[in-house]
Amino acid sequence: HVQLVESGGGSVQAGGSLRLSCAASGGYRLRDKLVGWFRGREGVAAIQSLRETGLNTYYADSVKGRFTVPRDEAKNTVYLQMTDLRPEDSGQYYCAAGPTTYAQTWRFETPYNHWGQGTQVTVS
Repeated sequence: HVQLVESGGGSVQAGGSLRLSCAASGGYRLRDKLVGWFRGREGVAAIQSLRETGLNTYYADSVKGRFTVPRDEAKNTVYLQMTDLRPEDSGQYYCAAGPTTYAQTWRFETPYNHWGQGTQVTVS
């Protein structure tokens, strides 16, 4: 049974930082997958892992330069590192994973077939 579990949400003041984690279990490896982060239904960032060419990352314009998507293969975990947080970054954050084939549509829900339960981020 594949599960994605997010953690790391919380409340922070504007200008602060948070790191969200998305850990996969059930024999599902995040390597060679497209892993996206959503705030509600809005795609925020994604990382595409390809054996042949390595990693590609994608970001919404609103978070470029502030958010990154590092990963830890050994822990089978992808992170959303958020810095310089703003009140408009508040929301329920979800991670999602799916095949890399549809990476160009990373900001939409359709490429993903596994979703986490979400974690709340509040910036004041």
